[in-house]
Amino acid sequence: MAGLKRRVPLHSLRYFISMVGLFSKPGLLPWLADVVTPLWRLSYEEQLKVKFAAQKKILQRLESYIQMLSGVSVTTAVPKSERLSCLLHPIIPSPVINGYRNKSTFSVNRGPDGNPKTVGFYLGTWRDGNVVCVQSNHLKNIPEKHSQVAQYYEVFLRQSPLEPCLVFHEGGYWRELTVRTNSQGHTMAIITFHPQKLSQEELHVQKEIVKEFFIRGPGAACGLTSLYFQESTMTRCSHQQSPYQLLFGEPYIFEELLSLKIRISPDAFFQINTAGAEMLYRTVGELTGVNSDTILLDICCGTGVIGLSLAQHTSRVLGIELVEQAVEDARWTAAFNGITNSEFHTGQAEKILPGLLKSKEDGQSIVAVVNPARAGLHYKVIQAIRNFRAIHTLVFVSCKLHGESTRNVIELCCPPDPAKKLLGEPFVLQQAVPVDLFPHTPHCELVLLFTR
Repeated sequence: MAGLKRRVPLHSLRYFISMVGLFSKPGLLPWLADVVTPLWRLSYEEQLKVKFAAQKKILQRLESYIQMLSGVSVTTAVPKSERLSCLLHPIIPSPVINGYRNKSTFSVNRGPDGNPKTVGFYLGTWRDGNVVCVQSNHLKNIPEKHSQVAQYYEVFLRQSPLEPCLVFHEGGYWRELTVRTNSQGHTMAIITFHPQKLSQEELHVQKEIVKEFFIRGPGAACGLTSLYFQESTMTRCSHQQSPYQLLFGEPYIFEELLSLKIRISPDAFFQINTAGAEMLYRTVGELTGVNSDTILLDICCGTGVIGLSLAQHTSRVLGIELVEQAVEDARWTAAFNGITNSEFHTGQAEKILPGLLKSKEDGQSIVAVVNPARAGLHYKVIQAIRNFRAIHTLVFVSCKLHGESTRNVIELCCPPDPAKKLLGEPFVLQQAVPVDLFPHTPHCELVLLFTR
C-alpha cells in the first residue's frame, strides 16, 4: 500500500486490537464495516437523507466559492432550491442496495492472529503502526462471490512456500487480488505479484501453480471465468507498464447496459455499481439535451458508455481516455452494437483536447461531458473547454467535489482572466442531481449541468 514504510510489529497489532477489546476476528468485523461502510447501520432511506444533506452543503460551499473568489453572481432563472441558486434535484437511489460492487480489490497483510497471509481490508493506520487486515465477509457492499474468491486466495497463499510482499523493499511476492463480476455471474480474478529476482522459469512455475489451484484445486469452487496475473514492482501498474497476463479463461468481462453490450478489459474503468451506473448515465443523457445536430464530446470516457448510449441522438461522438485498453473496449463496443458515428482517442485529455477542438471549428454545437477521476481535470482541459465557444453545455460528473474538482468548477464559472488564459465566457451552474452508486458509504455521484 502506498505510504507503507516499515513492517508493523506483531506486538503493536495485538496491543492495538486489545485496546479496543477486539482481539478476536469476529469482533473486528462490525468495526471493519463501520470503517468501510459507515452508514450500514442506518436504513437506506436514512442513508439517502444523510447523503442529500451532504450534497446540498457541498453545493452551498461551491456557490459561495464562486461568488467570493471570482465575484460572479450565480443567480439564474432556474427556481431556487433551499437557498441554492442552482436547482438541486432529489437524490436518485441505487436500484441495488447490498452486494452491488462489480469490482473489489483485496489487500494482503497481517490478520488479527498475526498471520501475514491474510486477504481482506485494512483497519488502523500505517503512521500509528496499528494496521490489521480483516476479511470482508461482514461488508454489505461486497458480493458473496468476491468474498469467496478472496477466501480461496488466502487458502492458496497459506499453502504457498513464497512469502507475501508486505513492504516492497523487504521482499516477498504475493500481493493484492482484484475480483470483477458482471450481472451474468461471470468472474474475473487478477492477482498482483512482485517478481523480486525470480527468473522467467521460476515465474512460470508460480503461474502454473496458481492456475492449477483455481482450475482443478480447491479454488475451482469459485468458478472463475478468467484468471489474470500481473508482475508489478510498484503500488499500481497499468497494462502498458506491466501487461496483464491471461492464465486461463475469457480475456474480457461483458455487460449489458442501456441496450448496449459492453466489453470491459481488466484494466478498464467501469462504474462499480452496474444498476446504479445505468441510472447515472440516463441522468447525464437527459441533462445534455443533445440532438441530431450536436457533437458530443466525452472526456475521460472510460469504456465509452456515456457517449455510445447517446450516439443515436447525436451527430457524432468524440471520446478521450487515458487507458488504452478502455479505448479498445469502447471501439469494440461501438463496432459490435453497429455504432458508426463515434471515434475514440487514447492519451492525456490535456494534450488531445485542444487539437481535437481546433479541428472541429465549423460552427457546429458541441456538448461536453466530463467524468474525471477524484483528482479532477487537468488545468489545460479546463482552458480548452472554457475557450472553445462552440461548447455551450457541459455536464460534469463528480464522485468527490473537493480539491481540484472544486477548482475546476471555479475556473469554469469565473469571469474571463487573460492571466490564466481563461478567455471564453463563463459557464453558469444550472442544475445538480445526486445519484447514489455507493449504498452504506457516505460517497455519492453528483451530476452538474453548466450552460453559457
